[in-house]
Amino acid sequence: MSAATQLSLRELAVKNLDRKSRKERGPDKRRKKSVKMFLLISPFVALSFLFAYFPLYGWIYSLYDYKPALGLGGSEFVGLQWFRLMVNSPTQLETIGQVLTNTLAISFLGIATSVLPLAFAVFLNEVRVPWFRNAVQTLTTLPNFISWVLVYMIAFSLFSSTGLVNDVLLDSGIITTPISFLDSGDHVWLQMTAWSIWKGLGWGAIIYLAAISGIDPSLYESAKMDGAGRFQTMWYVTVPQLMPTYLVLLLLSVANLLNNGMEQYYVFQNAFNREHIEVLDLYVYNIGMTGNNLSMATAIGMLKSLISVALLFTVNALAKRLRGQSLV
Repeated sequence: MSAATQLSLRELAVKNLDRKSRKERGPDKRRKKSVKMFLLISPFVALSFLFAYFPLYGWIYSLYDYKPALGLGGSEFVGLQWFRLMVNSPTQLETIGQVLTNTLAISFLGIATSVLPLAFAVFLNEVRVPWFRNAVQTLTTLPNFISWVLVYMIAFSLFSSTGLVNDVLLDSGIITTPISFLDSGDHVWLQMTAWSIWKGLGWGAIIYLAAISGIDPSLYESAKMDGAGRFQTMWYVTVPQLMPTYLVLLLLSVANLLNNGMEQYYVFQNAFNREHIEVLDLYVYNIGMTGNNLSMATAIGMLKSLISVALLFTVNALAKRLRGQSLV
């Protein structure tokens, strides 16, 4: 056997050994990488469990007639009494019916107006003066960082019986008696929706502005070459490209039909508008803290959570059918 042949065989054997060692090391490397990635996310998993799943232990309070002074161990076990009370008591059913009506009405108004941040982002993107566009975006985003307590202070200063709006209307002779904007049960749903829009319009437009920045510029160039004007470009290029983002946010809004939050309605509620402003989250708070019936509040909150999870899975299945891709 020649020296060249022996050298070739030796090189081939070395290559085979290297290939075999790489194959053996491959799974080990992937395993080590997976362990590292798991260690990186483990603190967040622990926090999620601590704040999202561990509190579910509190659902056990719905099975007791809980008295804070006695503690859970000293409270009487009543089983499903609070759940039966929700179904068997006509007064309770009527109250919960009104609360659900308020909750769903305000939620559907929020869904109906969810197109406003999209429209605002599309029109804001068309502003050609950078400083003006940035100023508008900043001024419309700032209200999102104002607490609802401060928002109510602004509303009270403007729309109370002695507020600025009534003073101007009285001084100008348009009205003779102050209008009760806040101390009235009329148009409460529309008022709450309007304040929510004012507070969240700029913040809600941010995600659409980010989506607009990711649109392929060649689409706009093609539209201009075809003779499309600015409004035609907005309608036939920008809006269709934003529809997938809007659809995802819309489906998530449907999944959160029962989750209106409590802060806004808590600060705006009073004896005159309570019947129409009390949403489910506020009702649970009032039952538990004001009415001192923590067990009943836990039972209602438990049912609300289960229905919300069911809505989430329903919307997820709908999204998979419409988009070919699930949300979760």
